[in-house]
Amino acid sequence: MLRGNIELWLAFITCAVIAAGYGFVVIWTQEIPAASEFFGHTLGIVGFILMLLTETLYSIRKRSRFAMGRMSTWLKFHIFMGLVGPFMVLLHSSWKFNGLAGATTLLTAIIVFSGFIGRYIFTRIPRTLDGMEVEGALSQEALKRARQMMSLWHAVHIPIGVALFLSAFVHMAGALYYATFLR
Repeated sequence: MLRGNIELWLAFITCAVIAAGYGFVVIWTQEIPAASEFFGHTLGIVGFILMLLTETLYSIRKRSRFAMGRMSTWLKFHIFMGLVGPFMVLLHSSWKFNGLAGATTLLTAIIVFSGFIGRYIFTRIPRTLDGMEVEGALSQEALKRARQMMSLWHAVHIPIGVALFLSAFVHMAGALYYATFLR
């Protein structure tokens, strides 16, 4: 069981600090930072790296035979980075949602929303104080139903995540080609 909501609070505080910095830039420059300028690029690059790290590192840990920390800690890391990274990418968008970049932003919003659903389902699985699934006779039906829901959620969440990253890589390649290499 996830104890508390520390990762949610830390993500909220981090996003508030980032939003304050963004607000400062807006006030200082008297305009919304363009996605193609230094500040906008920085937000997009760092946000995407956070999203990429959360996905790859968490997936590697889930499949690793070696204990590299507790899975509950990695899940908290996944949730934290999976909220902060997309928030930074949203700010990178300059509030313009056209073309492939807009589709990528939509996929990002869907994957974040899906993550909240997955976290809710995960917290419904009966667990001991050590975080292990309860296998008692009283909870067999609830555990079976929760596992089915989690399996269905994975069948939706993972393909959308793959589409998101493919779309993001195409967006980055296009941005590099049209905004950098053709200059």
